[in-house]
Amino acid sequence: MKFAFFANTDWYLYNFRLSTALRLRNDGHEVVMISPPGNFGDRFAAHGCRWIPLVSMDRASLNPLREAVTLYQLTRVLRHKRPDLLHNFTLKCAIYGAIAARLARVPATVNAVAGMGYVFTSDTLKARTLRPLVKALLHTALDNERSLLVLQNPDDASAFGNTGLIAPDKIRVIRSSGVNTSRFQPPKRFPNRHERLRVLLAARLLREKGIHEFVDASALLRAWGRDVEFILAGTPDPGNPHSVNQEQVQQWADAGLVRWLGHVDDMPGLLKTVHVMALPSYYREGVPKSLIEGAACGLALITTDMPGCREVVTNDGVDGLCVEPRNARALADCIIRLDDDRELLLQLGHHARQKALRDFDERLVIQRTLDVYTELMNPLNGPSGAVRFMP
Repeated sequence: MKFAFFANTDWYLYNFRLSTALRLRNDGHEVVMISPPGNFGDRFAAHGCRWIPLVSMDRASLNPLREAVTLYQLTRVLRHKRPDLLHNFTLKCAIYGAIAARLARVPATVNAVAGMGYVFTSDTLKARTLRPLVKALLHTALDNERSLLVLQNPDDASAFGNTGLIAPDKIRVIRSSGVNTSRFQPPKRFPNRHERLRVLLAARLLREKGIHEFVDASALLRAWGRDVEFILAGTPDPGNPHSVNQEQVQQWADAGLVRWLGHVDDMPGLLKTVHVMALPSYYREGVPKSLIEGAACGLALITTDMPGCREVVTNDGVDGLCVEPRNARALADCIIRLDDDRELLLQLGHHARQKALRDFDERLVIQRTLDVYTELMNPLNGPSGAVRFMP
């Protein structure tokens, strides 16, 4: 069989879905990756996967002509490659991919949406203006007998189910895109009580990820005479209107508030050098990759009780610490608590690792994804191993 994966960046496909593609190839199937041009596309060839760049696609574009050209190009690719199943990732790709799949007569479609996205979570005029159009397009795209919608947490499943955009029995929940728990492992040496605490935030540099609160917490701890290192990994996202700009991040780094690493290829190596993974997000996440990678490495986690984040830290004080969103003081207090109590630091990391092994190992996630494919391609086999959403 032939499978096609379609996402709005080649970076996403390479970092989040390559393992699934390799499992399919090992099972004897062909996989084609489709995305706008980027710096990661050429890497697929080394893994035996074909990558096709959609030159016209710009994930931030609202130009009707450009969007029409993108849809036309995608439809042509699908007609030429003739996949048996198309798996679309992110909201925009779900819409375009589902429409193109119908035009190209692709037999089955899976639409995966991690988080509700800017249009549904922002209260800006632009987002509110786009929302009715996106809802109408989503309803058209998702209303297909041979398609399923995959979401990463029950909160999003409830939100989608309550909108009437899709029948609840067409929703499947697969928590996260998974983490390689063999590659992401705890360090062999644990920090002693005198070692300088190092706290990492690894994410796209969007305001809703709690970037400003992270920097403000650093400033507070410095004012209080605390010696804690704050590390920021990630780059601005020009395609998102809520991205922090590079000049601002550089100012924070120059002031000594954060050590900014930019994009990091070797995340397992970086995680072995830090003690805490913080994500003070006030954004509707799917299930944040940074949190499950930090959990797999046995780091203490600090996050908020927001959709997606609460899937990773489910019990405050046991498998992580929860802070109030948009509250730099609360974040600073949590970091001080871990700085002062290294036994708690180790306990939280141990429980986080156990949860990652139990719930987020990529082998489990990949198998649940393949179960969804099987359910669509062979409906007589019964429901998939993914959690069905029941209203």
